[in-house]
Amino acid sequence: MTAGIAAVPGLAACGGSDSGSSNGTVTFGNNLSDQVPKDAITAALKGFDSDALKVSINTKQHEQYQEQINNYLQGKPDDVLAWFAGYRMRFFAEKGLTGDLTELWSGLGDNYAPALKEAATAKDGKQYLVPFTQYPWGVFYLKSVWTQRGYAVPKTLDEFVALATKMKADGLTPIAFAQKQGWPGMGTFDQLNFRTNGYQFHVDLMAGKEDWQGKKVRDVFDTWKRLLPLHQENALGREWQEAAQSVQQGKSGMYLLGTFVGQQFKGQEDDLDFFPFPEINPEFGQDTVEAPIDGYMMAKNPKNAEGAKKLLQYLAKPETQLEYLKSDPSSIATSTKADTSGYTALQKKAADVIKNAKHITQFLDRDTDPRFASDAATNGLNAFIQNPDDIDTVLKGMADQAKTIFTG
Repeated sequence: MTAGIAAVPGLAACGGSDSGSSNGTVTFGNNLSDQVPKDAITAALKGFDSDALKVSINTKQHEQYQEQINNYLQGKPDDVLAWFAGYRMRFFAEKGLTGDLTELWSGLGDNYAPALKEAATAKDGKQYLVPFTQYPWGVFYLKSVWTQRGYAVPKTLDEFVALATKMKADGLTPIAFAQKQGWPGMGTFDQLNFRTNGYQFHVDLMAGKEDWQGKKVRDVFDTWKRLLPLHQENALGREWQEAAQSVQQGKSGMYLLGTFVGQQFKGQEDDLDFFPFPEINPEFGQDTVEAPIDGYMMAKNPKNAEGAKKLLQYLAKPETQLEYLKSDPSSIATSTKADTSGYTALQKKAADVIKNAKHITQFLDRDTDPRFASDAATNGLNAFIQNPDDIDTVLKGMADQAKTIFTG
């Protein structure tokens, strides 16, 4: 996942390799620094190497990569680099910092569904990203623990609260929670917002068209305040992997996160299950699913342009995506041609949840202006988690910053 973008000093460390076409090398900017996905992308890229062309992987710590990408793209970026679909992709495309892939897309044919092409398209109608993997967010739990305790999947918020209350009485931490990395709480806000106010309000709020101090946003935080006592305490000092491990160890009952949480359940994959966040407002039900798309862009002026396009074509292949998923089966392939017969039960469920959703969102820090995500959203949510009784101050701060960023 991501942290917000900021112009962080010391960007040279995030720059790409100076090697280029002269030695038949394509440089690859990799943000998959956690061991499981790092091993997975390394394995997937092995099939690209040949006598004529090789890939040089430049891995940077995940959150650091996100924080430094603005300057990275303006410096010496790698030929091909990891990024995300949606607003964040369009943001850099519109600034002229990434390469136009429209010609490449003309050769991809029916490899991607129209919604995936739309997610890779900027306002100018051109494509700037090749989708690679996708994953939904949901509430994860161990089936064995729930069966032993007699828990049932909740359909509504009231049922969710009743279940969490029962878990607390049973000696479990109901909801695992971590916010040290800054972004996980954004996922909680997203779920509560589009379940309460619907997809369109959520999109408009992220675009700066709605009021952060308005009643609709206040309702979201009031609901979250109701749920916070059921969450793991001291979230600001805990990383998402630690929260996941509390579920894995049977200490917490459930955890709202993306399917990448499965990376922490090696050997327990068959016991891991999830459900979409429960209904809050019957008008919207569970019609929206957060399902971020990870993919790859090309530098504006790659040192090895021909090699970069060949690598992007390789990453678009269903075989490449499936090779990645062999080592990291916590996501699903974005190619429509990928053979899903080998998917795990969790992957098949993830694919179904995405397929059956009426609306798909990317994630708060991918769906809004990066300045708002990295500063106002991160700081505002952290302040709320620290002191949920001070919602008015939190929302005023977020509203003021939104006004400055979106309207000047």
